[in-house]
Parts: sequence; structure tokens; C-alpha cells
Amino acid sequence: MNNEMWIHESKARCETMGIDPSAVPSFSTVFSEEELKKKRSEYEEIISVIDFFVHRMLELMKGLPLLILISDEKGCILKMAGDEAIKNIVSQSGIQVGLVFMEEEAGTNSINLALEHREPFQLIGKDHYYRFLEMSACYSVPFQYTDINNLLGTITIMTTIDQHNPFLLAMLCTVVDSIERELLLKKQNRRLHLLNQVVIETTRNGIIITDKDGKITEYNQFAEYITDLKKQEVLHKSIAELKVSHYINEVLHHGIVYEDMELSIKQQNQDEKLVCLFDAFPIYDENKVIMGAFAQFRDITERSKAEKQINHLAYHDDLTGLPNRRFFTQHLAKLLEVPGTEQNPFAMMFLDLDSFKKINDNLGHNNGDTLLKLVASRLKNCCRSSKQIVSRMGGDEFTILLKEIASQSEVLHVAEEVIKAFEVPFEVDDYEFYITASIGIAFYPHDGTDAETLMKHADIAMYLAKDSGKNNYAIYKAAKSSIGLEQLTLESSIRKGLQNNEFVLHYQPQIDVETGNIIGTEALIRWNHPTLGIIPPSKFIPIAEETGLIVPIGEWVLRTACKQNQKWIEEGHKPMKISVNLSTRQFLKRDLAEIVHSILIETGHDPRLLELEITESMTMDVDFAVEVLGALKNLGIKICIDDFGTGYSNLYYMKLFSIDRLKIDQSFIRDIMTDVIDADIVSTIIAMAYNLGIDVIAEGVETEDQLNYLKRLKCREVQGYFYHKPMPADQLDQLLLDH
Repeated sequence: MNNEMWIHESKARCETMGIDPSAVPSFSTVFSEEELKKKRSEYEEIISVIDFFVHRMLELMKGLPLLILISDEKGCILKMAGDEAIKNIVSQSGIQVGLVFMEEEAGTNSINLALEHREPFQLIGKDHYYRFLEMSACYSVPFQYTDINNLLGTITIMTTIDQHNPFLLAMLCTVVDSIERELLLKKQNRRLHLLNQVVIETTRNGIIITDKDGKITEYNQFAEYITDLKKQEVLHKSIAELKVSHYINEVLHHGIVYEDMELSIKQQNQDEKLVCLFDAFPIYDENKVIMGAFAQFRDITERSKAEKQINHLAYHDDLTGLPNRRFFTQHLAKLLEVPGTEQNPFAMMFLDLDSFKKINDNLGHNNGDTLLKLVASRLKNCCRSSKQIVSRMGGDEFTILLKEIASQSEVLHVAEEVIKAFEVPFEVDDYEFYITASIGIAFYPHDGTDAETLMKHADIAMYLAKDSGKNNYAIYKAAKSSIGLEQLTLESSIRKGLQNNEFVLHYQPQIDVETGNIIGTEALIRWNHPTLGIIPPSKFIPIAEETGLIVPIGEWVLRTACKQNQKWIEEGHKPMKISVNLSTRQFLKRDLAEIVHSILIETGHDPRLLELEITESMTMDVDFAVEVLGALKNLGIKICIDDFGTGYSNLYYMKLFSIDRLKIDQSFIRDIMTDVIDADIVSTIIAMAYNLGIDVIAEGVETEDQLNYLKRLKCREVQGYFYHKPMPADQLDQLLLDH
């Protein structure tokens, strides 16, 4: 019978007992403080051993929201440790230290299943019987005294479902194996002392006993195995031949006790070293005089391997085997701890695969993972020096740290080698295709002296490489010194402005020229700086673009605009479309559609009433644009090309991208009455767009002559100062009431 069948049977029993899965369980058996104190006293040694391993495990998995529960053989929770947020949520559900888990109250749960079947169990999401646990993942492993198969209890890891990983159960099994071995060893050590330190030859510890002069009197077979010395070679001889002779001499001459000293021992004809815990203490006669020494080696090689494996997995990417983000950031922090006068220059590269999402969508995520492993292999081949560290930051983003560089050209050579490595096609599942990468480079100390600045500047340079056509590298270029101080001040102020709600939206109505009715509005950001006053977008938007702050600003604009439009609708105004501008940085983010979808759900806004405005330059990578715009269109959102006529796109691509509306740039409208070429361009755009089934809106309409001319061209929608300037939400609210 497998775990799935046992889980199914448990759920069936719970249904038969009439347990309501939508309720919060009510627990009837909770130990009193006195009972819990007594139980903990019985488990004192066991808990101390478990605490050691749990502490190591939590340290290695730092950053993950984990809660660890220890229960006895009856399901009583003896201890909880780990993430406080999860602990609070669990406590609110009635789960606390001293509680006794029983299936008839707790429903289907991993603790009771592990105790009943003496098997490891994992319950993920809907495996739980109670619905309030469906957003969690639980892993339970029973532990026991292995020599008598005496069940002692369970250890459980509880985390959020998005952190589910089968490795957690495998890791917990490894930890429990180590705990059982340690419990067994401690039990054996007690027996040794109780039997007046008489050595049992069959113990799995290497035992050495000496007399008061340091002559070896006992030497068991495991000591032979560990030290590569035969009993007959050392018996009745001095301990001088042993590598631990110094410690035993300290025991004999000074009564010093050594416990749990970790030693690495190289054996003959063995590639791997043994890892042992070494203990040594004096043996006294009836007069408390030292009559000899007792020493033992406890082989913890497997436990050490497990700890190293846990450590490796904590600091390495499980897909590619490369160092992960945690390793990279900690290594960079240590590198920057070296005083500036002693620190050698180094460089940092940010690498992002171009159009990787198409691989996942067309070939599937498994093949996408295969590609990432192939990419990792090529990057390692390009960076073989011990001073060059390749890491995977997540998704298709990688970093390369180049330490102790002699010159900038050395770094550029590596970048060129990486770009060249991508010229060879990749083969995945009988498919052969090319994929490229964009690389951003920042240098220490020229481009920054702290981790955040260096990473930000390398990221900015990477986007510059993408903006310049991808499949290339770019070096971070700092702003000109003449505006450097102002830029730094504004950059810091932008961050504070977001935190302090200094940004506001103004709304410019969009008008139906035939009726004069307001049919929509465009959301435009304004910054009311507390000391500098109103700062025009032309001054802070470029800085926000360069620093990457445009992404949180853009999300704030989208969220605020949707909330405001939804508020107008709920107040009884006729539903109208609201237009929001996207930045290049936002458009290039692979999770753009997910973010927009999340904001629509959060605000309750109808996607059909949202229009996102993009620029022509964003659509230069046609394949990427089709992919992103398709995902947005699938949400029901309208797409508008802003400033049409100033970029590089053509009307054929507008149809390919499923564009809903073109906004004719105000530079053409401004001179439409005096410049024949501008007038012809506007006329052509309107006619061809309507032939393709695409709507048109003209911006920057300031005079009645311009409006009448556009009417003659059948342009149905306009916006501009002739009708209304951009205005705060409350003014537009009054305007809507007047209409």
C-alpha cells in the first residue's frame, strides 16, 4: 500500500466521522504545563539531539518560511521552531505546543499518518483534509531507537505551498537518519559508562583504552578500520604512533576531557576522508586517581556528507548546479568587506537570455530547463578561471563575477567569448535553434563601491544592451558630472516619493468629436515634491527609466488609475476607458501580463475599460512584441500605439500586433494647418488605419481650426487643450457630473 492510498483511506475515515473540512478543528487533548514539563523531561536528551540538527537545518535554509514541529509517539507537539509568521498562523488555528494530534480531530495530517504507518509522508495542498491547510505543504518523518525499533515520535516541516519541493522530504529523511544514529550512539555511550567503561567489541565506534603510562591496553576492530593500524601492531605499545596522541597525553597528565571534536582522517587506499567525532576522558580508580584513558572515534562521515549536501543545495541552483542568488550575494558581500586600499578591482556581469519565454511556450518548460542547463555549461566553459564565478540568479538571468581583473579589456574579452558561445545552435529534444543573450557590465570601484549600486548599474547596462538590439554587451555609463548631483538627489527623492505618496495622477479627457462627450481619459503622472515643488515628468521619468525605478512607478500608476476609474463607475458615472502609458522597462519584463492581471483582480477593474499605450520603439523586436501584446490582449485589454508616426513601425505590423488604436503624435497636429506634409501624413494615417479596422485618436488639439480639419478627415476621437488640460481626479469628477 502506498502513501496516496493511505491518505485516501484517512480522508474516507474523516468523512465517515462527519468532520467538516471547511471548519477550523477543535482539539480536546492539550497537555497541562505540568504534563508537558514531565513529557519534555522524558524527552530531554532526544530533544537536545534534535535541536542540534534542527538548528543547523534552519541555518542552512535561512530565508525560506519553514516551521518545524517535534512530536512524541502519541502525536503530542513538544516543540515548535522556525518562521514566526507561519507559527502565528498555525497558533491561530489552535495548533500549539502540548496539543495532541488525533485523526478524529485533526483530520488527515502528516503527523498521524507517519506515526501510524512508520513511513515518511508529505501532504501538499489539497492532500490535507481541512481546507484552511490547503495553502501549506507538510512533511513528516518518524524517528525511533534503531536498535530496538522503539518509536519515539516525528519531525515535521511545514511551509507555504509555493515553497513545496520534494527535496524537503528527502532532506528531512537524511536528517532523521542522522538523529537516529546520534541517539543510538549516545545510548551506547551510557552503556559504556554503566558497565565501568568496559568496551564492547561489536560497537560501531573505534575504541582505544590506555593505562596510566599511555600504553594501549584495548584497541577494537573499528579503531583498526579508522586508523589503518592493526591491533597487534599497537597493543601494549605507546600511544605515540597515534595521530591523536597529543589529546590522550593531555587526558593522562592533566585530566582534560575532550568531547565531540571533529577530525578528518585520511585512510590508505581511500579517496575520501573519514569524518569522525573524537572523545577522550580519564579513567579513575577508587581513589579518584587517573589510571588510564578512554578514547573513541564516532564515524559521522555519512552525516557530514548529508550536511555538505544540504549546504550545497542551500547555496546552489538545483537545476544547473551553479551557485545561486544567495551564494552570489553573500560572496559579493564578503568581497566588499576587504578594505578599499587592499581590494583589487573586479567586474560584474548581468546576463539575460533574449526571448527565452518563447522556448518555454513553444517547447515546454522541461525543454526550457534543458536549455538553461546547456547555457550554464557554456557559461562555465567561458569562465574556467577560479577568479571567475558564474551564478544563476533565477529564471533565465545569470551573473558572472570576475575578480582581481588586470584591465577592462580582460572583462570585455570574456563578454565577447560569451556572446560568441551563443553563435553555436542549441539542440534540445531533436530541435536545433539559436538563442542570444544581452550582457550588462559594471566595474568596481568605478561604477560603485557597494553591492546594491554595482548590481543596479550592471542591470541598467544589461537593459542598454537589450535596447541597442540584444545579442550584445554594454558597459554602464554614469551620468555626466554636470548633472550628477542633481540626478543622485532626484533618484533618492523618487524612492522617498514612492514611499511618501508624493506622486499624483492627472487625467486628460478624450472626446468624441461628433457629440463632444467624454469617452475616455488618459492618466498622466505628476510629482509634487515637498521642497522642489512640481517636477515635470520630462525631468524625473528619464532618471526613473535609467535606475529601474520606472517599474514600481509604472505599477503604481496602473494600480491608481484602475482604482480611480473603478471608483467613478461605482459612483454612478458612465463607464469609460482609461489609458495608461507603459515604459520600455515594463514592456520588457516577462511577467508584465501577470502583473497587469493581478492589478485588475486587486482593483476589480474591467479589463475591457483599460487601454495600455506603448511606443513604436517597443515593437522593434517583432516576435517579442507579438508575444507580449498577445498575452495582454488575452486579458481583454486594449492596446494603443502612442506618438504614432515618430518611430519605425508600419501599419502592417499594427495589424499583426492586434493594435486597437493609434494616437497621432501632437508634433503632426501642431502644424497641420500650415505644413502640407504634416497634413498629408495625418490624412494617410487616418485613412489606412480605418481600412485596417484600427481606431485613431489625435492628441495635442489646441485650436478650433485643427479640430475642424480632423473632423473633415473623419478622425472621431481627440484630446488636447482645446477641450481640457490634464486635471486632478476631483476636477474630472465634477466635469463628469456636469456632463
